[in-house]
Amino acid sequence: MKYIDAFRDGELARRLAAAIAAEADPARQYRLMEFCGGHTHAIARYGLPDLLPANIRLIHGPGCPVCVLPAGRIDSAIELAREPGLILCTYADTLRVPASGGVSLLKARAAGADVRMVYSCDDALTIAQAHPDRQVVFFAIGFETTTPPTAAVILRAQTLGLANFSVFCNHVLTPAAMVHIMESQADPDAVALDGFIGPAHVSTVIGYGAYEGFAAQYCRPVVISGFEPLDVMQSILMLVRQLNDGRAEVENQFSRVVSREGNLKAQAMCEKVFELRDEYDWRGLGTVPLSALRIRAEYAAFDAERRFALPYRAVPDHKACECAAILRGQKQPADCRAFGTACTPERPLGACMVSSEGACAAHFTYDRFRAADKNGDAA
Repeated sequence: MKYIDAFRDGELARRLAAAIAAEADPARQYRLMEFCGGHTHAIARYGLPDLLPANIRLIHGPGCPVCVLPAGRIDSAIELAREPGLILCTYADTLRVPASGGVSLLKARAAGADVRMVYSCDDALTIAQAHPDRQVVFFAIGFETTTPPTAAVILRAQTLGLANFSVFCNHVLTPAAMVHIMESQADPDAVALDGFIGPAHVSTVIGYGAYEGFAAQYCRPVVISGFEPLDVMQSILMLVRQLNDGRAEVENQFSRVVSREGNLKAQAMCEKVFELRDEYDWRGLGTVPLSALRIRAEYAAFDAERRFALPYRAVPDHKACECAAILRGQKQPADCRAFGTACTPERPLGACMVSSEGACAAHFTYDRFRAADKNGDAA
């Protein structure tokens, strides 16, 4: 496939692996967190850990938007969906995330709630236009990548004068989560980190300059990386070189897409519509200050939390689920007793098994077969 095959070339991958092996200092450890769930998926799909020396460890971070959405927010969405006459719209993976008592939006729909899967927030707006006699709520989740479309749809709803459309905003911010991870390094259970593979899509919006203060403050290198296997391998090599040199800089491997400034038009639109929440509860990370967005008072008419007076109640995860520790990088999916047995992509107990970007789903789909191969008991 044009433009794709070049980034999946096996010979180039072997050369990059050889360069990494040659430059990695055998006397030290390289503990690198890939923040983005897209990278987690690529790492598992292409078996990149098998190409790396044993002293380079890839640690999954909290970069899957579905995974970090706390169960309490799903509960609130289910409560909304059960409002008589209301239509709740959201992305597909969100429908399957278990909330209190194992209930999900998909199960709420099976019980009669009008929950609809949409491919974009524009679809939700179209549904609102088609049903002027019903309230339509878009359940908005995600990092900076999906925030601009939500801002755009709110501005469009205002222009159209729609009185039956609102947004349940749950957009979260990447740099704040990275800061929280580093601030938690003093925790005795925290996993030590030497560098970060920075997110790709998020960085197209906020620019790689957004991480410069982080890298300087915490003395950790960040390399913004594309999603293809050669992108990730090259980013690992760049991190190894920075660490060997004692540097902690932001470098941009994904230069074919990401700029230092990012998408200024998208940033301005988000700034117009959203403001920072004082704090937000993340699955796995707990309460993180200034890490999420809410709709500004000027657009209160389109804010579902205001319109429906939605309270937030923190809800614990399933007792058998290790999603929280996995999102913090403290455990691997296979460390969870429920992994691949009680918890599978078809019947997830926790959010990390729902989305393909979730660490558990990625490991279930790809890594378990490699592990079986290594043990000589593959089917």
